[in-house]
Amino acid sequence: MAVGLAITTEKGYYNGKMTLFVVISCMIAATGGVIFGYDIGISGGVTSMEPFLKKFFPEVYTKMNEDTKISNYCKFDSQLLTSFTSSLYIAGLVASFFASSVTRVFGRKPSILLGGAAFLAGSALGGAALNVYMLIFGRILLGIGVGFANQSVPLYLSEMAPPNYRGAINIGFQLCVGIGVLSANLINFGTEKIKAGWGWRISLAMAAVPASILTLGALFLPETPNSLIQNSKDPEKAKLMLQRVRGTNDVQAELDDLIIASSISKTIKHPFKNILQRKYRPQLVMAIAIPFFQQVTGINVISFYAPVLFRTIGLGESASLLSSFMITGVLGTFSTFISMLIVDKFGRRALFMIGGIQMFLSQTMVGGLMAAQLGDYGGISKGYASLIIIFICTYVAGFAWSWGPLGWLVPSEIFPLEIRSAGQSITVAVGFLFTFMVAQTFLTMLCHLKSGIFFFFGGWVLVMSAFVYFLLPETKNMPIEQMNRVWREHWFWKRIVGEVNEDGKMEVP
Repeated sequence: MAVGLAITTEKGYYNGKMTLFVVISCMIAATGGVIFGYDIGISGGVTSMEPFLKKFFPEVYTKMNEDTKISNYCKFDSQLLTSFTSSLYIAGLVASFFASSVTRVFGRKPSILLGGAAFLAGSALGGAALNVYMLIFGRILLGIGVGFANQSVPLYLSEMAPPNYRGAINIGFQLCVGIGVLSANLINFGTEKIKAGWGWRISLAMAAVPASILTLGALFLPETPNSLIQNSKDPEKAKLMLQRVRGTNDVQAELDDLIIASSISKTIKHPFKNILQRKYRPQLVMAIAIPFFQQVTGINVISFYAPVLFRTIGLGESASLLSSFMITGVLGTFSTFISMLIVDKFGRRALFMIGGIQMFLSQTMVGGLMAAQLGDYGGISKGYASLIIIFICTYVAGFAWSWGPLGWLVPSEIFPLEIRSAGQSITVAVGFLFTFMVAQTFLTMLCHLKSGIFFFFGGWVLVMSAFVYFLLPETKNMPIEQMNRVWREHWFWKRIVGEVNEDGKMEVP
């Protein structure tokens, strides 16, 4: 089964088809997104379960159930509780730099395999945890797994995909993140009802299911042609894989670009040092700015602590988990699927801008309603609570078809081969760093800023939308090894990296 595809560029063309081989390989690799999404969903759910809090975080349990003098916004403010959630992201940050070397020297496939194995070990430890130290050590192993997977999977998908379908295939990673969140919320909703109080163990241990699929699947994954030509002295091996991936024998144009990129790559001994050079300035800026902005959209307010938020506005434990399941799971996954269908037609910039406007307006409304209706004590009427949930739905949909998937897609497609692994590691590390900071400070910020926290994140959404409008060029349909052209033709970045003249040659400023 193959879909015919002719890929045309200003410099020439690539022949190829969307082959079943590519689809199956990318589906297996994208399971790395499921483990990430499952963890996001599961950690938010178990931290709202009373038996879990009573066993590991009794101080929070006491404040939630017995201390009526504690503000609605401060009941869950505990640094130990947030350490449980955020320890994974520090581990992932460190692991992503080790993953860079593995991905560059040994290939994308070994990094994916290591990520799955580490996550599998962490899920077993979390499910069997007897004390908070065992629990957090399991989180660290999960973090190592996520660090390796998030570094290698987006690169794998972008390198395997034909240029005209690269957006849709890469967004498969974020779609799998959504599926992971959906699965986690569904499991949390079921395990919360176990009367004996050990349902949280099932929630944590079930992370082994997607981890096993990723680990076993990675054993059978083919390596990408880009990685083969980077790490092999025999270009024929890469050519054979490229022919199989593209479904045609006529791959010489794409192979020539890969050989040129590989020859440059082999002259680079210290990619993290080289990425600081002026000619890589646009990519470095995007590697830092995009994951930073992705985290300060405020999505983790919803993803990590949606059940906590819903309990804050007066919903019960079961109702809060159901609301979280419906919003962050079903709606997020559906919206990401819509993004897959339209990203290669309308482009990255259009989705960024539409999603940004949608998120800003919905955050403003949520913040305004909570400021007007939810005080430090007491609850909120069901009517206003329902209205808040509707605007949170609007926010989640906006994120899920813009900054959610595009925050992974754009960085994975903009780096030249010689700094690609290092650049993706920086992207992942920055994402983990600010995920950690948001996760570690959110409950304290909620306690002090109260409803103002939504205005805080809404302000950042305005800033990031302006950044995209002025500084991010369109990358759709551009072959990944020719991506430097978009910077040389951009009104601002051509001043930094040089521009392309009428003869197609670069002029250095």
